[in-house]
Amino acid sequence: MNTLLTSFVALASFVALCNAQCYFIPNESSASDGCKDLSGVTHQLKSDWKTDTCESCHCDNDGIQCCSSAATPMGYDRDKCQAFFNKETCTYTVLEKKNPSKTCAVGAWVL
Repeated sequence: MNTLLTSFVALASFVALCNAQCYFIPNESSASDGCKDLSGVTHQLKSDWKTDTCESCHCDNDGIQCCSSAATPMGYDRDKCQAFFNKETCTYTVLEKKNPSKTCAVGAWVL
C-alpha cells in the first residue's frame, strides 16, 4: 500500500511540474483573423512558431498555447552552483559559483 501511495505522489508531482511552464492566451478576435500574441503580433490559424524566449507556440480557434522548450535544471546545490541560460541554444548550464569552469551535478531536468 505504501508503494502505491508513493508512486501516486511521485506521478502527481511529475504531472504538476510538466504543466508548470505552459500558458494559454484566449482568442479575443474573430477566429478568421488568427491569434494575437502578448506583443500584439497576429499569427495565422493552425500556425506554429518559436519565441525569442525559447517557447514553442501554436495558434488555433481557441487561442494561443505556448510551452517552454528549454529543460530547467532542478535538484542541484543552489548554494554551491548557479544555472546559466543560453538564449541562442535554449539550454541551461549549471556551474560552480567559485569555479565556473566546473559543471555541477543536476538531479533532474524539467520541461
